[in-house]
Amino acid sequence: MTCLMLSNDDGAHAIGLRTLARYLTEANCQLHVIAPDRDRSGASNSLTLDRPLHPIEMDNGYICVNGTPTDCVHLGINALFRDQCERVVSGINAGANLGDDVLYSGTVAAAMEGRFLPKTPVAVSLTGKRHFETAAQVVVDLLPRLEELALPANSVININVPDVPFEQLMGIRVTRLGHRHRSDNPVLTTNPRGKECYWISAAGEVADSGEGTDFAAIEAGYVSVTPIQMDMTQHAAMEAVRAVLGK
Repeated sequence: MTCLMLSNDDGAHAIGLRTLARYLTEANCQLHVIAPDRDRSGASNSLTLDRPLHPIEMDNGYICVNGTPTDCVHLGINALFRDQCERVVSGINAGANLGDDVLYSGTVAAAMEGRFLPKTPVAVSLTGKRHFETAAQVVVDLLPRLEELALPANSVININVPDVPFEQLMGIRVTRLGHRHRSDNPVLTTNPRGKECYWISAAGEVADSGEGTDFAAIEAGYVSVTPIQMDMTQHAAMEAVRAVLGK
């Protein structure tokens, strides 16, 4: 029986997490569920270093943590469920993680922290907030097929699922990340005490949705499966940099 660590960034009470946990349990997966105690969307790969973390067991057996998605998986791997899990699955996120979104996504970050486990971690997002069961079924169907993959140790599988009933999916496409334009400017407002403050604006519009991108797959009604990696080295630029720096 496969043992999975399940996490997310929408919080331990999120419907996407509960739906995915139910489907994976029905598929005979053993689960350890650990997630933030509240919505931590956009937390990226941040760790909490300025205060202690307090894991609390909920009535349903989930562990909630007063920290980030990365905190949760870090605690799970290195303390609470040490040597018990084979793979991290993060999601189901309420909203897409396409293109540049992966840089900010707590969903993807939780999966990335699972790179130390034997099997490639998976991040899964629904492009809307309705058909979580569709995304859950996609994960259940894909996990056995991912067993055949032998990806580098720093890899993550990023899955995005159209927000439609399962029978309306067009299929699966393996994609590359597209790109967005920069987001709108932060919105300046005033709080009730008269102090100026800012709201971060929504993600930018799509800049690259060309053939083969995750954006194009979703637009056409396909599940997007994108292999991404932790190694951010610009290998193609190394010789040019050496030529300038003489190293």
